[in-house]
Amino acid sequence: MIFGLPESTCRPPEHPNMVLSMARSRGVLALMAITSLVTVWLCRLPQLNTDITRGPVLQRHLDLSLPDAPFVGWPLERVCSETSWTPGLVFVCDNNSGGIGNIRNYMLTCLRYAIDAGATGLVMPRIRVRSEKDLSDITSENYQPFTYFFDEPHFRQSLQASCPQITIYDTASDVPNAPAPFKTEEITPKNLGKRGGCDRRDHNKHSGLFASAFANHLRSTAAEFNLAHPPSPEHPRIFRLTWGVQFEWPVFRDGPEFASTFGGLLRFQPDILALGNKVVVHMRRHARQFDADSHSGRFVGYHLRTENDALDFWPDYANQSKAYLARSSQMGYDMKAGYLATGNETEAHKFFSDATVLHGMRVTTKDLLLGDYKEDLAALEKLTWDQQAVVDFIVLLQSDFFLGVSPSSFSMNVALKRHLQAEGLHTRPWRIGGEGDGRSWLMGKYEQFWEDWLFMYEAMWP
Repeated sequence: MIFGLPESTCRPPEHPNMVLSMARSRGVLALMAITSLVTVWLCRLPQLNTDITRGPVLQRHLDLSLPDAPFVGWPLERVCSETSWTPGLVFVCDNNSGGIGNIRNYMLTCLRYAIDAGATGLVMPRIRVRSEKDLSDITSENYQPFTYFFDEPHFRQSLQASCPQITIYDTASDVPNAPAPFKTEEITPKNLGKRGGCDRRDHNKHSGLFASAFANHLRSTAAEFNLAHPPSPEHPRIFRLTWGVQFEWPVFRDGPEFASTFGGLLRFQPDILALGNKVVVHMRRHARQFDADSHSGRFVGYHLRTENDALDFWPDYANQSKAYLARSSQMGYDMKAGYLATGNETEAHKFFSDATVLHGMRVTTKDLLLGDYKEDLAALEKLTWDQQAVVDFIVLLQSDFFLGVSPSSFSMNVALKRHLQAEGLHTRPWRIGGEGDGRSWLMGKYEQFWEDWLFMYEAMWP
């Protein structure tokens, strides 16, 4: 159907003799002729693309901020179509660590490097988990599968559909003709370009030249170590990026469409996503109790980052809580309920008290909301500390206003993902500091680009 016309009208209408004999009036004939011409003209117009995941039509209004938003693949497909591919070149993206914000960004950044390098193979990423005894120990060699955080079928299907040049291998040993004993070649992408006097935390200013720089690296190391060149399925080369590359790639280099959609490859694991959505339902029910006028169920989301792995120079409880509650009072909304995401139970109770006594806010957590739902509470308690943080992430994405702290990668990631709601594919970069975007606000220091970790904003995939 085109503009409301059935497909059968895409041919000029037939005019039986009986009809013509009854339509002697020149006016009627003229009208029929005009109708035929208009019908033919309409049929020659290009068909509208109404598939919101394959083209730009209507995608401006697609809410990409939701945790289960559909993956929009055409920006990735465009980048992959512009890449020069090298059969036998494989990347491994498991040198990650930290919480969900760091690990998510590492995997996406590593994959972006792999695409630019022309890698035709990717080993299914694993997730390095932190020590259960010491939350600040994020460099253990304890690895969990991709499904620890993310939806593997969604990742495989989305990447295959948009970038079919890449083959995903379950493990490194599944790479055909992998060298034995197996050992990856480690690289630090920023070291392949002449950086001059850059700060060590700077973005990869040579990202536009990475493909050619990496090709030179392949060639020179092949000559140095007597390796087959170029790589091939019979003589593959397998590369692993060093730790710490997660905030190197300027995400807007490939345009706002790519920056806004690339992160959609990493949808959260279905069971965790379902649990998070249940908490949202319970939270809105909780909020309606304190919203006598509109019964809207609106609530504020807070991220209190004061756990024992927080760095010493980050804002402490007093600074975070004071800023959050003051901001809540100034917003002018009718929201009287708040959802608190934190791994610090002691300071959570302090926040409950301060919010109620000083500002009349009723704040709760996922554990309290699930208290009357034994099966869901049991499912939550089976999750690790970082997996429970993903539940918080899902709830905060759907809050009506979010308050977080910079430079927490968790808070930044939530705010940047929420930032996609208004402009979708055309989303512009987050304005660092200031008043936020009307949906989120991050308290913190915004004075020094490096010391206050502001460089992260330009290298984080929403």
